[in-house]
Amino acid sequence: MLSAAIAVPGNAMAQPARQQVKPIIVLVHGAFAESSSWNAVIADLNKDGYTAIAAANPLRSVSGDAAAVSAVVRSISGPVVLVGHSYGGPVITEAASGNSNVKALVYVAGFAPDTGESSLSLSGKFPGSTLGNALLPVAQPNGGQDLYIRSEKFHEQFAADVPAADANLMAATQRPVAKAALAEPSGTASWKAIPSYAIYGSADRNIPPAVMKFMAERAHAAKTVVIKGASHALMVSHPHEVTALIEDAASVR
Repeated sequence: MLSAAIAVPGNAMAQPARQQVKPIIVLVHGAFAESSSWNAVIADLNKDGYTAIAAANPLRSVSGDAAAVSAVVRSISGPVVLVGHSYGGPVITEAASGNSNVKALVYVAGFAPDTGESSLSLSGKFPGSTLGNALLPVAQPNGGQDLYIRSEKFHEQFAADVPAADANLMAATQRPVAKAALAEPSGTASWKAIPSYAIYGSADRNIPPAVMKFMAERAHAAKTVVIKGASHALMVSHPHEVTALIEDAASVR
């Protein structure tokens, strides 16, 4: 008995159409957030038949954090869409380099740095950020500093369009970023070779909207979405719009 069907010209049953494989969505949080900030987006993606992974972002250094995310990408045999929020933008930009299965980059209120640029240098390119006055530095044993957003300022600064009770929980569970990571120059600008997409809010107080507009235009983003009045915490306050853009990026062949 033959173990496989023999293809016969004109026999559609013998040559079934090849099923399109949906990309795996790898979500990377940024500073002052953590993986559960993607929960509503993951729920939407799962409902639409996508598999999503919220990768752990150590928030220690661009190169080291990118290596951690790159390891996740290399463990996936099929196509990947990398999504980065805020400081997660430089991380996915670096992590995509050398991984041919990354088909698109999605920047969610995220930095899209060119080679040599840092989160700090980009955030100061245009006026509008009030983050500096909201930060709480904490000295580390190695001589460096971790940065938190002060809990009493978190709601207004980071998530103004999120209900206060939810923002208070986010403040309590926020992950600090090493100050040195925000100042670290980026390496390969992978958005020059990989299609990119951008979404941000017009009321972002962490990264000036003018900066995100500049980066999206520079990268020739395939699609840019601006949500009027939205804060920096887009994936929490506007998960459906974020999901829709991710699925646009994932559907391009």
